[in-house]
Amino acid sequence: MLDTAQHFEKAFDKLHLFYDGFSAYQCSHLCEDGGNAGPLESDDWVNVRNVIEFLARFHELTKKVSGSRYVTCNSHFEDVSELYCHLKMCLASEDEHLRKMAQQMQEKFKKYWGEPEKMNKMIFIASVLDPRNKFEYVEGALEELFGEEKGKKINAEVYAYMNSLFGEYLKKYSTESCPQSPSSSTSSNNTSNTPSGSVISASKIRTKLSLKKQKEDNGSGGAKSELDKYINEEQEPFSEEFDILSWWKTHAPRFPILSELARDVLAIPISSVASECAFSTGGRILDSFRSSLTPKCVQALICVQDWLREEKNPISVEKDLKYLEELELGKL
Repeated sequence: MLDTAQHFEKAFDKLHLFYDGFSAYQCSHLCEDGGNAGPLESDDWVNVRNVIEFLARFHELTKKVSGSRYVTCNSHFEDVSELYCHLKMCLASEDEHLRKMAQQMQEKFKKYWGEPEKMNKMIFIASVLDPRNKFEYVEGALEELFGEEKGKKINAEVYAYMNSLFGEYLKKYSTESCPQSPSSSTSSNNTSNTPSGSVISASKIRTKLSLKKQKEDNGSGGAKSELDKYINEEQEPFSEEFDILSWWKTHAPRFPILSELARDVLAIPISSVASECAFSTGGRILDSFRSSLTPKCVQALICVQDWLREEKNPISVEKDLKYLEELELGKL
């Protein structure tokens, strides 16, 4: 509302010329401090624009976490950290009203994010699994939020939890992801084309080279060092267009077990808005006036509504009436 109103500043300034009730309302309306509102002045519009700029961050973050068609959990900790920095900056503002708002919001912020012991560590894990962040960003953000000493302690706990979680996935997927030795059928096929001696020699040399390379890449820790390898690599350059799912799909051969972990973690929605909206849709269709609809009919209505919303070229009933009639009669 404020964003819309700021574009009509001149109109509000001249409104009293056409509508006396507006001026009367301003003179009689009491503000929170007990004084009369009075006419709008230029300083009021400056305050309006300051508030719009302040609230824009919260508006953008609310829309971002409410999405359901893209990954949200990997960037949520980053968004929360940036929001904390935004509040700190507003607390140092010269604007008294802005400082008061920021102080109240910071108290609310600390209620949810002030006790890291009660926070779900999967929020940190999801940020670590973002190749643009890894532990470098998580450690820095934790120190910014909770101080250097406490931040390092929490970061160590997150690292231990990450190792523990990776260990569980290692037990589950290590057998499936172990490199298989060349099968006899492959050898027999190669033997038919080349002399048997050269095939055996080449096979042994290639096997030795691959084992040597695997040891260099993974170290003596075997498959478990896959996590260390990921953490020690350089971070990806930051980009708003970065597709984290495509990155993990591309690098899955290099991190077969860690990619399974990333797939499960990144599927976690950070907000329940989308799921709650899906459940509430049924309540809007099956109301007290249409309570006799069968479950099959309700399911059909919900599905068709969803399909129509996703249709790139919306169906026009007037234009496609004949087509819809044939579809209904089962002629198509």
